[in-house]
Amino acid sequence: MALAHSPILTVTPNPALDVSTSTPRVMPESKMRCGPTRLDPGGGGVNVSRVVRNLGGRSLAVYTAGGPTGQAYRQLLDREGIASRMVGISDATREGFTVDETLTGEQFRFVLQGPELSEPEWRALISAVADDFPVGGYVVTSGSLPQGVPADLYAQIARIARDHDTRCVVDTSGEALQAALDEGVYLIKPSKRELRELVGAPESDEIGLIEAARELVARGSCEVVALTLGGAGAVLVTAEQTLRLATPQIEVQSTVGAGDSFLGALVLRLAQGRSLVDAFRSGVAAGSATSSLPATDLCRAEDVERLEQGLQPTPV
Repeated sequence: MALAHSPILTVTPNPALDVSTSTPRVMPESKMRCGPTRLDPGGGGVNVSRVVRNLGGRSLAVYTAGGPTGQAYRQLLDREGIASRMVGISDATREGFTVDETLTGEQFRFVLQGPELSEPEWRALISAVADDFPVGGYVVTSGSLPQGVPADLYAQIARIARDHDTRCVVDTSGEALQAALDEGVYLIKPSKRELRELVGAPESDEIGLIEAARELVARGSCEVVALTLGGAGAVLVTAEQTLRLATPQIEVQSTVGAGDSFLGALVLRLAQGRSLVDAFRSGVAAGSATSSLPATDLCRAEDVERLEQGLQPTPV
């Protein structure tokens, strides 16, 4: 039975129909016979909604879709039972293609070019978000922005959030992330690379990244930075504390969707009234649980609960 929680709305301007398969070796100029093919409705916000559902919660996923791939995408999302609101666009929804090389364990990920949205289309997306805004809850804006969409799209949604007593969570990069921070949001979830590119820190300077996250919080750009470090775990930065969590011991099969799983679990736990530290622990467990599954599969509740047992953040 699902626990009651504050409303959650996810926003995915640039979803992707995820295609995954496997082959013994990826080689040039050769026909590569593949194993079974899996199709999933992917993209940041939608993946967050799928994780929220897997962990017993509810959310509304607002996304754009168009063309034959968009039709297939909508059917897959409906089949999974995700409450959603689609904004139709004229261009086709993009595809992502993941191939596991079975002889080496290597994974190859191809992201195909996405659609271009017209001004009426991206404005319709904002209107759809505003119509179902989760007053008193959480709005999760996640993923890249399609061509034609202004860099401040997530900042515009953050402005609406401020007027509706809603916490805005942002998971993106580059200009879109900077614009959201300029507006001010509740939480950002950059990867190590995304934060490094944002602040111009050297690649190996993890301490510098943590200091940069503290500076973002100190100047009011956000209240929380959840910095993911891949296999090295994650760091949580607030005005009161900086905590680090190492990932539990798992056998990694695929990292596709791990960051979205981290964010979905974290937001759901916060919406359930859990502490930020508890939510952080669940996020790391969920990201690890997804990494232990093949292809584009996402974490299961029982695996998250098992992995978060014994996870103890340490002060930085």
